[in-house]
Amino acid sequence: MTTRNCSFCDATENEVNPLIAGNGVYICKNCVTSAYKIMFGDETNTTTQADNKELTDAVTELMTPKELNNFLSEYIIGQERARKLLSVAVYNHYKRIFKDTDALDDDTEIAKSNVLLIGPTGSGKTLMAQTIARVLNVPIAIADATSLTEAGYVGEDVENILTKLLQAADGDIKRAEQGIVFIDEVDKISRMSENRSITRDVSGEGVQQALLKIIEGAQVNIPPKGGRKHPNQEFTSIDTTGILFICGGAFDGLNEILKKKQGENILGFSHDKKTKEEQNTTYDMVEPDDLVSYGLIPELVGRLPIIASLSEITEDDMVRILTEPKNSLVKQYKKLFSIDEVELNFEEDALLAIAEKAIKRKTGARGLRAILEENMIDIMYELPEYAGYEVLITKEVIEDGQDPLYIKKQTKITA
Repeated sequence: MTTRNCSFCDATENEVNPLIAGNGVYICKNCVTSAYKIMFGDETNTTTQADNKELTDAVTELMTPKELNNFLSEYIIGQERARKLLSVAVYNHYKRIFKDTDALDDDTEIAKSNVLLIGPTGSGKTLMAQTIARVLNVPIAIADATSLTEAGYVGEDVENILTKLLQAADGDIKRAEQGIVFIDEVDKISRMSENRSITRDVSGEGVQQALLKIIEGAQVNIPPKGGRKHPNQEFTSIDTTGILFICGGAFDGLNEILKKKQGENILGFSHDKKTKEEQNTTYDMVEPDDLVSYGLIPELVGRLPIIASLSEITEDDMVRILTEPKNSLVKQYKKLFSIDEVELNFEEDALLAIAEKAIKRKTGARGLRAILEENMIDIMYELPEYAGYEVLITKEVIEDGQDPLYIKKQTKITA
């Protein structure tokens, strides 16, 4: 059998590099790829540059802090102080990136201000980060700090957070370098005690140390597909200087540290216990030293200069969360029922009963959906049979598990 060679590079035909035959000439797979890049490579780059310019122009027209806060209020009920702090931080961050600061006649460089959100579970920390990313049209990566470990140990490397951001940006490095990273449960990586541990704390202090350079801003080499690094692997370089880091955590037990700082006598039989309302507001008094006492290293606390505290959601706020936001649960269920031509309505007492249950469970706004699902599952099981009806959810449906009221809607008679 005669061997055939590429007419361009003289490569011999094989399974990996097959040849395409023409009129007395042959071209191999590698030469076809090279020819494609020569013909269309510049156009592809031009398209990418145009997309990047379009992104920059879109984000350059920044919303003011008041506009950002108003947008947040459409999805997040309450938490006025936290919304205001986050709006200002985001505005200043993207103003630093996209506005022409070089036009100013000085050598002042504006450092970025990352944010730390402190609040009980279900108070809206994750929702705030997601909503901000939506209005700015920038990629966002949400990571759980509990799965992170120091490099070389079982668990996820810290760099994998940036891999998630790159994937959220569809592989566009330019977009990823202007994105937002939300690290949830950051309080779970606190070190074992305020004093250095004798044993190696690979999932606590070790993770905090690894986060330092990424949060502050540096060129970081990441594996584009995630996983562990190895010497023969290709890396993608990402500059984290323009990435806004938002960390969130419940910091359970921080109240006790704040009480000690105020000189309260918490030992013995005669100390005065604070009411639940007073305990919930103590997060507003958090200072960097308190976070260090909790177990965060000073270097990490220093890289999170903006501390926004979220208060525990009240019963009235729970009712508003059920009905007011654009994507509220009541609106979602109404739409779900309307697909089967059923009208869904809630009595005011039923909404209050749902809120009371959520408060007792101490799961925050996140527990509202679970309560609704428990009470609506039997109703939705028979839903297709009630086309043309109105389903009215009463207080008894939520508290006692009774059946809702099924009201036959009147059909209009046309002449």
